[in-house]
Amino acid sequence: MEKRILGRDLEVSEIGLGCMGMSHAYGTVSTEKEAEALIDKAIDCGCTFFDTAEIYGTAEDPHHNEKLLGKILKPYRNKIVLASKCGIRFDETATTVNKPLIPDGRPETIKSSIDGSLKRLNTDHLDLYYIHRIDPTVPIEETAGAMKELIEQGKITHWGLSEADEDTIRRANKVCPITAIQNRYSMMYRDYEKLFPVLEELGIGFVAFSPLANGFLTAVYNSHAQFEKPGDYRSMMPQFSDEGIKENKEFILWIKLLAEEKKATPAQISLAWMSAKKLYIVPIPGTRKVSRLEENMKASEIKLTKDEVKAIDEMLDNIPMSQVFGGSKIQKK
Repeated sequence: MEKRILGRDLEVSEIGLGCMGMSHAYGTVSTEKEAEALIDKAIDCGCTFFDTAEIYGTAEDPHHNEKLLGKILKPYRNKIVLASKCGIRFDETATTVNKPLIPDGRPETIKSSIDGSLKRLNTDHLDLYYIHRIDPTVPIEETAGAMKELIEQGKITHWGLSEADEDTIRRANKVCPITAIQNRYSMMYRDYEKLFPVLEELGIGFVAFSPLANGFLTAVYNSHAQFEKPGDYRSMMPQFSDEGIKENKEFILWIKLLAEEKKATPAQISLAWMSAKKLYIVPIPGTRKVSRLEENMKASEIKLTKDEVKAIDEMLDNIPMSQVFGGSKIQKK
């Protein structure tokens, strides 16, 4: 698999692995054996970029994902780029499947969080550390200042923002140069394309989470009843509702036909389209299945021309599609 450069010379594989689903939001939690098989295969496929967060866990073990990766990735640590995130917690009083998020970007929270993550991940530093969501009650300059201190201390080598807008990016970058933003991005959620000019101006990479619209762009779902309960966020996502599946019928047919033309799968077309748009975009699809992981990683072998990308964009601008999950509600502290 080819390499890509995010900001500040951070080299990663063209496609990374989002590890959240092994522990959080997609129903049954992966066993250590299942997760190890998945990560071993990712390494075999040339993946070097692994993404987690301190909040990815279960009710019984809130930090399950970092602990899991800390065990499995230890033998590979000097060969990979390891990213994690801090700065949010769940509202545990909520009864919804996807509990609201409470942001906390205070410097003291960041400094406390990094020590916990390093311990759980069995490492002395993180290659990339994000603020998971922007805290509107804390000036982003203070948050960036705390990240700068962590870099100076050697606890992290790069930092970034998740779900950030242009003003926040510019202000934070002045205090401590940003390596990457991690925002939601897929064929069904293109809102952040407006950030491309500022990212290019400042030399910042774009890590795309939910690049397959939470799995919808695999084009294998045709019934809302397929999702496990409790704990599977897809049970409340609009694209997976019975109405959403009907609204997306033409869109899914189109992407299947396009995939057939390219001798690929719909998921591979989705990832190849994203990679072809900008060389600083790196998608991090998640999965718990080895077969699906292999499919995703092989998307790097599919090359789309500028004209093909333009034609896809034009189709996406005009074809009917449903609303898509835009993230858990952000709640004030």
